[in-house]
Order: sequence, then C-alpha cells, then structure tokens
Amino acid sequence: MTKKTVMAFGEVLWDMLPGKTILGGAPFNFIYRIKTLGDTGLMVSRLGTDDLGGRAFEKIADLGLNTMLIQQDTEHPTGTVKVFFDEQKNPDYYIIPGVAYDYIELTENLIKAAKNIDCLCFGTLAQRNSGAQNTLKYLLENTPRAVKFLDINLRKECYTPDSVEFSLQHADILKLNDDEVTGVAETTGIKYKDIPDFCSKVIDRFNLDYCLVTFAKDGAFAASKDQAVYDPGYRIRLEDSLGSGDAFSAAFVHKILRGADVAEACRFGNILGALVATKAGATGLVKQQEIEELHGKTERNVLHEYKQYIPKAL
Repeated sequence: MTKKTVMAFGEVLWDMLPGKTILGGAPFNFIYRIKTLGDTGLMVSRLGTDDLGGRAFEKIADLGLNTMLIQQDTEHPTGTVKVFFDEQKNPDYYIIPGVAYDYIELTENLIKAAKNIDCLCFGTLAQRNSGAQNTLKYLLENTPRAVKFLDINLRKECYTPDSVEFSLQHADILKLNDDEVTGVAETTGIKYKDIPDFCSKVIDRFNLDYCLVTFAKDGAFAASKDQAVYDPGYRIRLEDSLGSGDAFSAAFVHKILRGADVAEACRFGNILGALVATKAGATGLVKQQEIEELHGKTERNVLHEYKQYIPKAL
C-alpha cells in the first residue's frame, strides 16, 4: 500500500473533562487516526512554552506523530477547552480564546512540507485570529494537487459568516454533523428540505466533490456529484464520543485517497468512528481485529428516512 501524506492544520489543545485532562483538538485527533491507518500524518499547530505545552509536545511524540511542524509560542498559552457531557454522553465545549494555535506562523519548514502533501485538513476554529488564518490561506492557495478536507466544526463564538464562506470556497470535501447543517445553511442562505437536498445544494453551490453528514450513533450520509449513500450506525458499548467524528473523517479520507467510492469510504468511516466511541478519550487504540469484527456485524441503527439510500451491495 502506497503511503499518502496528509497535513492537518489547527488546534492542538487540552480537553478539560470532569476528573481528567486529555490532549485533543479535531485536527490533532484526525491526524493521529491518519497515522494509525498507515499514512504519513503532519500536524501543523502551535503550543505555548508553559507546562501544558511541554506535556502536549511529549504526548504528541509518544503517540508517534511527527513534531517538526509543531511551533512554540513564548507569548500565548497552550490551548485548552472545558468539556461538559449531557445525559447521552454527548460533549459540549467552552474553548479558551487567545491561545498559541491562534498564531500559527508561515515558516520555511511549513512551506517546504506542504509542497508534497496529498490532502490538507482544516476547520474554522483556527481561523478566529488573522495570524493563523493568513497562514492557512497560503496553504490552501499553494497546494493545488492536495485534496482539501473541511471539517467545519462550528464551535460557539469561534466562527464567522466570512470564515464559513471562505472555507467552503476552498474545500473539496465538506464534513459536518446534522446539527451543523442548520448553521451552514443559515450562514450561506441555502434553503433545503432534507439532508440529501442540503448535500446536493451545497455541492453545487461550492463545487464540492463530497458532502458528509454524521448522525452520531445513527451513522452517516455521504454524497458526491453523482452518488448519495446512507450507512447506518453500529450498535456498540459507548464509552464516550470524543474523537469519533474525527476518526470517521480520517477513515473516509484514507479510502478516498486510494480511489474508493463514496459508499466504501463512508462505511469505513462509520466503522472506525464507532470503535473510537468505545474507547476513553479521542486517541484510544483501535486494533485491526476490531475493525474486521465490526465490519461483519449486521445489527445497525437505521434512520428510516434515509433507508432508501443504503447501498444494496452493503
């Protein structure tokens, strides 16, 4: 299997959970999963020189990730986010502003590394400050052969209509959850009757290759310009949902970069996302045997309004 090189741009931060602290951030969780799938993962972020920054750098290295594009900031603290869970164990967040990853700089190392990437993953959180946003803009405009994967991540008070519009204009693949569909539609003025209609319209409006909508335990809907599929969710023992959406993204990208169709990529995304939800935190180890076992399971959580989109071959 030929390795692909995937770059993730944005936040590395500490999730302050009730009773424990775990290293996270959507791009970081994503690139960790990319690495575990056998591809080369490059994380572009910035940490403070505080204790949390030192601990984060060590953790990144311990997980086997390349640290050459992790910058250090002597003026701003390492990113943190307070995480809360509802009764269904779904997370909510308060993201601390004015932290190191808001100031990611365009360095010679970064320019050089970006020349050979196959995919660039980005979101809106790391665009809330002009410093990091300008660096991202350079990467998006100077990596023409790379697939641009947008995990839009609409976090409260951390995005603007301009950052959403800019991101969509530069994306090839859009990934969002069902709650974020409403936010994107309102921000862009897209009128839609259901999820398939939204996907079709956002693909046409922004010339996307794919639109992916996840439904947590109920699976995902994925559409391209000529194909639409729904893959039901797997029935699992839920530990917590941190990082499961990021694992879905990594698995989808891994397959698409190898020429898989949207149905195969979506199913693999569902499998890896479900398995991560059985682990504590976003970087729990998932074994190949677990992937193979879940692939053969037939008990699924089906959203019946999308049942007509389930591929017959699956």
